[in-house]
Amino acid sequence: MSLFTRLSSSYFFYFAILGLISPYLSVFLDGKGFNSLELGEIFAILTATKIIAPSLWAILADKTGKQLLIIRLGALLALFSFILLFWLDSFWSISICLAFFSLFWTAILPQLEVLTLNSVRRSSKIYARIRLWGSLGFIALAVFAGQVMEYYQQLDLSNAHWYSFTEAFILMGTAILVFLLLSTLFIKPQRMAKSIQKEPLAISSKLMSPRFVVFFIAGLLLQISFGPYYGFFALFLRDLSYSGFAVGLLISLGVVAEILIFIFASYFFKSFSLKALLVFSLVVTAIRWALVALYADSIWLLAFTQLIHAASFALFHSASMIFISNHFTSCQQSRGQAIYLGGVYGVGGAIGAYVAGILWLDGLGADTAFITASAAALLGATLMMLLPKVEPVK
Repeated sequence: MSLFTRLSSSYFFYFAILGLISPYLSVFLDGKGFNSLELGEIFAILTATKIIAPSLWAILADKTGKQLLIIRLGALLALFSFILLFWLDSFWSISICLAFFSLFWTAILPQLEVLTLNSVRRSSKIYARIRLWGSLGFIALAVFAGQVMEYYQQLDLSNAHWYSFTEAFILMGTAILVFLLLSTLFIKPQRMAKSIQKEPLAISSKLMSPRFVVFFIAGLLLQISFGPYYGFFALFLRDLSYSGFAVGLLISLGVVAEILIFIFASYFFKSFSLKALLVFSLVVTAIRWALVALYADSIWLLAFTQLIHAASFALFHSASMIFISNHFTSCQQSRGQAIYLGGVYGVGGAIGAYVAGILWLDGLGADTAFITASAAALLGATLMMLLPKVEPVK
């Protein structure tokens, strides 16, 4: 099995679980009888684990050089945590269970990103092609789970909460996590892992530099803007009478656009600066959320907004990974990734989820939530324009 195949399969299953949880966790929780405010609180608790957990795992990874061991341990413990959902029903028990799942699941990606970038010698072209398999995994589960959701909806149309889907949700998640764990067993450890221990571990000067501060805050605002989308988009489409199949296709359309960006990312990096790409991603994201708020009843305009996901996520993420790789030295890579992913996705995601839960009002405040998201992304674009020149690390 080639290095490309081993890494790609881990990305596939890692993002496959995201393809299940990101769109359909709200449907699962709705099936448990929770209201939109409770959903927002659960999403915030789930996301808040990303604030500290990635940094703790990364410190361990940087000091031991054993990224692969941490990846495998995270996959194993995430599987055990997710299985517990079979026996839980109360708000706090489910919240704590999901928090532990996220605590262990977040151990995987920062180490996988570092391992992959080191394995391909920081080639943006090869990295993008490996990473696109994560998008394929997301698509596969988003469409499949949408079909499953529609099946249970048709099975009992009088049941507005689709209680049977809750069991299917857990079964699908458990199966994906088993495959994720198995895929990590085929990855070989990097020989260079031990050498990084000899380098100095100080990272504070890199974190306090104007480049990183502006980049970090703008990314934080982008993730805040994703709150209504990640938390309530599937419920939003359901309330607009879209079928489960249509929900899966619309969500997957955005990921298809992601794949195209990942394939051709190297051409963008050759033609435009990182700053230009980051600003562009934020601006079109602001436009995206405004269109969702105003024209979600039109499937064609809604499909167009999903295509913008190529810039909202894929282009921004790829540019961010190159920024982090350039900004931090080799011995700081795990912590740099973790601080970015934990801070931006953790703090930003938690704030976005909580605010969306407050504004959503069981669907009545959906337009307000997306307009607020648009404003957050636009503010992020304005800040990113102040980003000083990005220079490779010496």
